[in-house]
Amino acid sequence: MIGAIIGDIVGSIYEFDNIKTKEFQFFQPEMSFTDDSILTFATAQWLLEGGDVAECYLRYAQAYPHPMGSYGSGFVQWVYRSGKGVAEPYNSCGNGSAMRVGPVGWAFATKEETLAAAKTSAECTHNHHEGIKGAQATALCIFMARHGATKEEIAQAMTEEFGYDLTMSVEELQRRYSWRGIDGKGNGGICQDSVPQAIICALKATSFEDAVRNAISIGGDSDTIGCITGAIAEAIYGVPAELRTQAEQYLDAPLRTLLHRFEEKWGAR
Repeated sequence: MIGAIIGDIVGSIYEFDNIKTKEFQFFQPEMSFTDDSILTFATAQWLLEGGDVAECYLRYAQAYPHPMGSYGSGFVQWVYRSGKGVAEPYNSCGNGSAMRVGPVGWAFATKEETLAAAKTSAECTHNHHEGIKGAQATALCIFMARHGATKEEIAQAMTEEFGYDLTMSVEELQRRYSWRGIDGKGNGGICQDSVPQAIICALKATSFEDAVRNAISIGGDSDTIGCITGAIAEAIYGVPAELRTQAEQYLDAPLRTLLHRFEEKWGAR
């Protein structure tokens, strides 16, 4: 779980100020956890305690109302409506469903349970089929990696089961990818134009830190791509103790406590 948080923190200052290099100071004082981490923690809380995942997302959004970079506009409206009653999902395929799903990949013993929980975590807001698919693909990458699948096996599953094209190199993404997708013909804020890229950044890395550097270097929604990449990369490579210690310094006490509770139950790499 800490991998997702690190990716989010490192990407936080680049979301609206993209860079196209892997050469940057990894942690910087002006960085912060964003909505990506907040809702990842909400997912972890739901997995630990049960209940309605939508209520968990609402509680965390209310407890942390002004994160760095803000929440997505559709989610903000959903939170407002939820506070006045029961809000329906809004057919979103935004990458918010994938950014918050990381803990699901650690919490279940079977692929079927993992995919079902990822769907549940997504569809209370992101009930568009691409929003659900992005969450399921991310969670499955984590599940497969922690059960010993090779990077080649993970890539094959993503292509065969989700139709994702993972053939581009990180260097090609640095040239061609942005907030407007590949070659300006997409939208880096939606699952289908950010989840495959995040998976590439994780699979084509040499270490956890290299994966996060890959994610930041391609541009686009940097904190979210960093979060998704970091979540997957933790399961593949593990997270160095030094990076974990540095990242925890950005968190408040309740979030640190929740992180430790989650990892005590489901482990960490």
